[in-house]
Amino acid sequence: MQEPSETVTNAWVRLIRAGRAVAGQIEAELKAAGFPSLAWYDVLLSLKKAPEGRRTPREIEQEVLFEQYNLSRLLDRMEAEGLVRRIPYPGDRRRQFVEITLEGRDLQRRMWVVYGPAITRYIGCRFAEGEAEQLAVLLGRLAPSADAECSGNPG
Repeated sequence: MQEPSETVTNAWVRLIRAGRAVAGQIEAELKAAGFPSLAWYDVLLSLKKAPEGRRTPREIEQEVLFEQYNLSRLLDRMEAEGLVRRIPYPGDRRRQFVEITLEGRDLQRRMWVVYGPAITRYIGCRFAEGEAEQLAVLLGRLAPSADAECSGNPG
């Protein structure tokens, strides 16, 4: 296997650093506004977008943007806060649905008031619309759905 070029290695480093920096800045803004972390928002948004506002824990894991190392504990905390509720899965007592509550919908909306402008501040105002579209396309090549084996340079 061939070693990555210096250019490719620099792209990797900048990708990771940029992602961490932007997420950290947004996390800090949410915290300063008295909100929970992006992980909470991420779960709430996933549930809000789901049919009937519910998904299985496995579906949540597949949908969210941020790694959930212990989704079960996160859901326990969110349930204790009244943001989600667990519902038995029809016909299978071992499975369950997680459903967003009205309180969860309200928190997601209130968090977006901070989160949305932060995305604009840290991403949107640093790129022209065409550049943001190009960046999204380029990063989309790295997404799991684009997991085809590299056979050389694209283009």
